[in-house]
Amino acid sequence: MMRRALSLAARGCGQVSPSPLVGCVITDADGGIAGEGYYLYEQVKHAETLALEEAGPRASGATAYVSLEPHAHHGRTPPCTDALIRAGVRRVVAPIEDPNPKVSGKGFAHLRAAGLRVETGLLARDAARLNEKYIHFMRHARPFVHLKLASSLDGRIATRTGDSRWITGEQSRARVQELRHEYDAILVGSGTAINDNPLLTDRSGEPRRLPLTRVLLDRSLRLSTDSQLALTARDAPVLVFTSESADASAVEALERRGIVVLRESDGRNLNQVLTQLGQRSIQSVLVEGGARIAGAFLDAGLVDKVSFFIAPLVIGGCDAASAVGGTGAETIAAAMRLSDVEFKQHGPDIEVTGYPIKHEG
Repeated sequence: MMRRALSLAARGCGQVSPSPLVGCVITDADGGIAGEGYYLYEQVKHAETLALEEAGPRASGATAYVSLEPHAHHGRTPPCTDALIRAGVRRVVAPIEDPNPKVSGKGFAHLRAAGLRVETGLLARDAARLNEKYIHFMRHARPFVHLKLASSLDGRIATRTGDSRWITGEQSRARVQELRHEYDAILVGSGTAINDNPLLTDRSGEPRRLPLTRVLLDRSLRLSTDSQLALTARDAPVLVFTSESADASAVEALERRGIVVLRESDGRNLNQVLTQLGQRSIQSVLVEGGARIAGAFLDAGLVDKVSFFIAPLVIGGCDAASAVGGTGAETIAAAMRLSDVEFKQHGPDIEVTGYPIKHEG
């Protein structure tokens, strides 16, 4: 039943931020499903409330399987714990605490104080992965950073002449749209914005609560007012981070297009960039920039997840662009390694996903 609750929660992908994904299954005394629900930000009602409404009187004496700790505070909705208690639920199974300080531990304590049996830990790892972006943001007050890379077998992202379309196939590109749907923002550098003139939109076809925020790191403020980003800035937000010395007239021209231009010391401090994004309630960022941006985030130790799409072709050439720039590791021992690695095939391409193992010191 917990796996069903997690599956329900995942249906809210793209439609809950800045709240977490939550699903709930109510089982009656005989173990049958009496009600279920999942949270969507716009519907206001939480997963537990929807499941209880569907269960009706069968909720009395029932077990509630909830993918995240029920909240006990008054927010946009009344406490979910009150609803569970009033309905006569006897047992609540939830894998993990909600890291939000307003909720953490308080929901479980409220339920136990009311005499309900509370069990935790079931599929905890899966539950944490489902809400990894939300959990990270609550703990660190900065967005969860997912680096997406694509290259040939020999690690190239373009030929020596700069030709780069397309290295990966249609199925991989469709998968990238699915990834974009999961994130609040997408980030690239000025090179990508100028050379490719991308839209950087979510074309997954799935509903989302808010448009994907496009973030550009452009220290010299080279973005054209006729670029696709500038021309669509009033349809979906565009944030441009630049240096304090950026040309004032260029700033004004972009702002007239509806772009938000943010100046910070030298335009290169990624910690400052992430802090400012966090202050705007952006909980997750998909980094799709080129080699320079990828290397900068990796060198700074700011990458929380990596997805590498590898196409079965060899480009070759000493002058062909590599997938990752930056300083890089000095020794093999210091190289970034991934944990919890997964492999998926998309047509002829392979997607390798994992979590960087953080080095101490």
